[in-house]
Amino acid sequence: MSGTVQLSRISKSYSLFGKPSDRLKELATFNQRSFHKNHWALHDLSFDVSRGETFCIIGENGCGKSTLLQICAGILQPSSGTVQVSGRVTALLELGAGFNPEFTGRENVYLNGCAPQKFNP
Repeated sequence: MSGTVQLSRISKSYSLFGKPSDRLKELATFNQRSFHKNHWALHDLSFDVSRGETFCIIGENGCGKSTLLQICAGILQPSSGTVQVSGRVTALLELGAGFNPEFTGRENVYLNGCAPQKFNP
């Protein structure tokens, strides 16, 4: 594998139900009838991030940025496609999650994402 993170033809779909009872109706029909609409958060996305590279994900609210990061971190599984990650990936998805304003961004990443013995900003 040439990169640290490789995503190939990743797609993620969520089932959206109009009302909570629609989920039960679908289960009661053993999925013979559909009471949901599919929402594609990601569709056919591929990229490769090599060791030492930096990349940025930019987009409007609701375009799938967090879904993509959760798939990279192994928190979510894609509906289709493959994910290959070599090395360790840590999820720091929420801006306020473990963020100490007295430290720099780099120091916060080390504090929250690395083992204590590796902290050397």
